[in-house]
Amino acid sequence: MDNFKTVLHFFLDQKATIGYSFMALLTIGGERVFSMVSFQCPCNHDQNFAYGLTFLLGPAAVLLVFGLFFSTRLWRVYTGCCLNPTKLCPRGNCFGCLRSFASIFTGACVAPIMWLSVALLNGTFYECAVSGLDDNLVVGVFCKNKTLTCREELARVPCDRSKLSSDERMELLLMLRAQSQILGWCIIILSAVVGLLGTCCKNCRSQVSYLQLTFWKRYSEREKQLFDTFALDQATKLAERNLQSFFQNKHPDPFPFPNHKAWEEISAHYTFSRSEQYYSTLQRYVERADRDFTPEKRPVMDFEHGIEMS
Repeated sequence: MDNFKTVLHFFLDQKATIGYSFMALLTIGGERVFSMVSFQCPCNHDQNFAYGLTFLLGPAAVLLVFGLFFSTRLWRVYTGCCLNPTKLCPRGNCFGCLRSFASIFTGACVAPIMWLSVALLNGTFYECAVSGLDDNLVVGVFCKNKTLTCREELARVPCDRSKLSSDERMELLLMLRAQSQILGWCIIILSAVVGLLGTCCKNCRSQVSYLQLTFWKRYSEREKQLFDTFALDQATKLAERNLQSFFQNKHPDPFPFPNHKAWEEISAHYTFSRSEQYYSTLQRYVERADRDFTPEKRPVMDFEHGIEMS
């Protein structure tokens, strides 16, 4: 049992690393499936660039959209801001809000960067895209000191349908693949350096020590887990109370429920401050001296603005 707890504790501590590793494996697998199953370079000057670039950047754009769409932090900040724009900058802290959005966007960029890195290291999409460029500068790089046939047949090189000799074709393919892999490694190195510098800058400007920051992260994770548990329990009790009232044809029993203002306050974006050392908006709300204990009269949603639940 002790060994099991040790292993479980290790996986919980390294869940971010494990998650990124799993994402990397999925990205590699997805890129291989795209390359082998669905990707067929048209091998002509008119379509190669658009086709190759679509397969290179299209999945990255989709992954970025999915990363933002499934970001809980984004929806926590964004929800309701059209009706109340001040939610984006609570207490006038616009810099903290921008920093939060930057952090959200950076997290959403992990999967797209992985895709671009893997796709460029493989080189298939880049070969197709660049071989279709008709720019004199680009063609001059590959066909320097070569015959006019090289310029005419460059777009057919990725498909093995060119009139060039096998040696010339292989030389061009190796040049294209080398460029693609260099770009891939540049993206990986640049991402690693930016990530390291960003982490160093963030920790250097931190208002709390490393151990307190670690405790803050542990508290936030635990609060989120317990909130889901409490929310499920309260939702179950409310549903049971409503169903009993309906089927037994009687008035519902009183049900204590936080008011709308309380929900708004605990859903706001939170940044740590030395003047009020709370670890979340929930703790800041429950420890307020002027806290409003007035419950919601009826625990119902306001459909005035067309809110629908499916």
